[in-house]
Amino acid sequence: MLGSSGLSLGAGARNSTLITSAIGLGQILNWGSVFYLIAIIARPVEQETGWSFTAIIAGHALGLLVAGLVSPRVGRLIERLGGRRVLAGASLLMACGQVALSLSNSLAGWYGAWALLGLAMACGLYDAAFSTLSQIFGRDARGAITNVTLFGGLASTICWPLTAYMIAQIGWRDACLVFALIHLCLALPMHLCLVPQTLLKLPLQPEEAIEEGDEPQMLSPVYFLLSIILMVAASVGAIVSVHLIALLQARGLDLAVAVGMGALFGPAQVGARILERLFGGKLHPVWTLVISVVLTCLGLVLLGLHAGVALIAVALLLYGAGNGINSIAKGTVPLVLFGPRFYARIMGRLALPSLIAQALAPALVALLMEARGSESALHVLVFLTLANCAAVLWLAHMTRAERAVD
Repeated sequence: MLGSSGLSLGAGARNSTLITSAIGLGQILNWGSVFYLIAIIARPVEQETGWSFTAIIAGHALGLLVAGLVSPRVGRLIERLGGRRVLAGASLLMACGQVALSLSNSLAGWYGAWALLGLAMACGLYDAAFSTLSQIFGRDARGAITNVTLFGGLASTICWPLTAYMIAQIGWRDACLVFALIHLCLALPMHLCLVPQTLLKLPLQPEEAIEEGDEPQMLSPVYFLLSIILMVAASVGAIVSVHLIALLQARGLDLAVAVGMGALFGPAQVGARILERLFGGKLHPVWTLVISVVLTCLGLVLLGLHAGVALIAVALLLYGAGNGINSIAKGTVPLVLFGPRFYARIMGRLALPSLIAQALAPALVALLMEARGSESALHVLVFLTLANCAAVLWLAHMTRAERAVD
């Protein structure tokens, strides 16, 4: 049985820094070797196999679709088995998926490997990590969630150069095998040995005495509004991550300058997460989400202006900061609004539309850019973020009203 804080006696004897570091290091590897892999590996795969670039990228989109479709079941699995086993299972699945990638000699094999990696992403990215932290720390998981996102923010910074170096030295197939070994020899034992096995067992409140499978929180207007906000934010993030260089070039920057400007994104994310860790504890997580959406919107509005390099840099810093703390808000807002009891399944359900949107949005915008030009993509991004600003302010109003009633 856990105490009211959600921290088990076994977990309480452990160093919380060690727990969050283990999960955080796992997130660096999971994001860097799988989610961000396609950005580095796609061209080498195209050159060796002769497959079209679009067909290769479609494998990654398929993986995200699979991740979205299975994420609700993963949430329930975490409730039944505990987060440690699911994160360890993700390490095994990622290793198997990397081996399958390295052996792919046809597009069918490529897509099969990415479908397996999609299942791994559902079990091993932020949603599963946050659910595990909520089992260990209960309502006090906010600081741990923030710390884990600090690790995750370094994934592309560490793994992109590492992946590029390995591909140059040993080829993309052997690079995938190296990542498989890292998952098996580092991530798997780290999750099994350093993450406590904790199943959240909180006493039911009278109003929570419901039949298994009922999820009253998921029928509330607050849940549906939060789901829409996170889905739109995920769509915007996916569009920008795929098309950022093209958007910057449309602003008149040459490729080298565009790539250099795009490098501002990562430090802005990490810097904003550090500030949230230091000062964000005084804010209700809903207001962290408000700040995230507003900063993202301001950045994209500035990017849409026909201005010089300095203003573009400011735009990217604002956007990066907003996107950085969005990862924190998506983990802490459901925890505060709905509590830890059904947190894992709620995170799984919230991930479903967001991951599907991440899979589809970049391709849809690419079609729009081909038909109407890059400027149209910026118009769509600005519209989406303005709409999300209105939605998140309404969410803040609704939750404040509910707290007043409580």
